[in-house]
Amino acid sequence: MDSALAKSSAIEFAPEQLPAHIGVIMDGNGRWAQARGKHRTEGHRAGVEALRRLITCAVEFDIKYLTIFSFSSENWQRPQDEVNTILGLMKKFVASDVGTFVKNNVRIRILGSRDGLSASVLKMISDAEGRTAHCTGLQLNVAFNYGARTELVDAVKAIAARVADGSLGIDEIDEEQLSSALYTAELPDPDVIFRTSGEQRLSNFLLWQAAYSEFVFSEEFWPDFDRTSFISLLDAYANRKRRFGCVG
Repeated sequence: MDSALAKSSAIEFAPEQLPAHIGVIMDGNGRWAQARGKHRTEGHRAGVEALRRLITCAVEFDIKYLTIFSFSSENWQRPQDEVNTILGLMKKFVASDVGTFVKNNVRIRILGSRDGLSASVLKMISDAEGRTAHCTGLQLNVAFNYGARTELVDAVKAIAARVADGSLGIDEIDEEQLSSALYTAELPDPDVIFRTSGEQRLSNFLLWQAAYSEFVFSEEFWPDFDRTSFISLLDAYANRKRRFGCVG
């Protein structure tokens, strides 16, 4: 990512045409590498560069919230060498880029379960969140060790505990209570969810929050994502008519 993220776009969108919150499923790293005769881990390395381009674009276009699906709770089942590579790349990414985030007023928030994570990973999370806690620009939410079904189960447990101790009545449980118990509490729901690699499913990502999100799917693999891809995403969103179940 550039040391200074300039807002120099020649492409103009009216403020009401831009999404406040974008969710991104960064898919296709392994297939990108295999198509080029490389090991899958090389795709993950290239994917980090695409992530830097995404963040630069989000800052350029004044996006308020960006939530990326970096590592699902199911990804632990992948080959150990691939898991180790992904975790190593994440640590390097945070170590090398967090200073740039601070300079450009980008706040990092990690979404997901922290149960069972190693001390080194927990330190990485703490350092990233702590060093950027004062930033007020783009909020970069990293879904790590994240699964939407687990998130919902954890939320139900938290609500049940409040009912059990008498601090919450059963009749008080509503959509707002559930939303406030999710990992994404205090975040607006995503306006649009974008996925690369041609797959057209959520894969256990933001299931509750995506109730009225727009979906944009791209055939390109994640490592090929660039500024042109981002502008295409914004253009697709700008041309959607959002009704939220009502008449337009």
